[in-house]
Amino acid sequence: MTIIFRSILALLLAAGCCSLASAQNLKPRPGLWEVQTTVKTSSGQMEAAMAQMQQQLARMPPEQRKQMEQMMGGRSLPSADGGQTTKICMTQQDADMDDVQMREGCTQKTTRIDAKTLKVSFQCPARGSEPASSGEGTVSMTSPEAYSGHHQMQTVTRGKPERIDMTQKGRWLAADCGAVKPLRRN
Repeated sequence: MTIIFRSILALLLAAGCCSLASAQNLKPRPGLWEVQTTVKTSSGQMEAAMAQMQQQLARMPPEQRKQMEQMMGGRSLPSADGGQTTKICMTQQDADMDDVQMREGCTQKTTRIDAKTLKVSFQCPARGSEPASSGEGTVSMTSPEAYSGHHQMQTVTRGKPERIDMTQKGRWLAADCGAVKPLRRN
């Protein structure tokens, strides 16, 4: 995987976690969730890398492609348009908190706009091949089993500022998470 793809994937996962912060009056239901995320970058580099990756995946034998999907740990392989579907397990503790830890070392602030809507802002320092990032967005709970969100993030890619616009939709699938591990581990 390219450094750009790994960085964007890390941002996707980080934002996926923060978007599940609970609303005071309307909290997400614990259990297995499917989160659909679409990302657009200001440079278009990520989208070009995704298109190239899709071409490579299309040439893989079915067994090799399945192995790649297993390595992704419950996440779908990103599509050329920057979309990805992830399954996550939310515990009762996750559902009860307004601050779901994004990734180690990140700071997050959540502010309630109304009973169903949260404003989330975060800052993550550079770590390994992942560049520093910051951003903000809103998360709207439409029911205990569905939410939507929109986030804007800033980072640096290949030494140049990069703006990332991300939209998400989450839907609850089941009370039992099966083999999917919880977001937060005690």
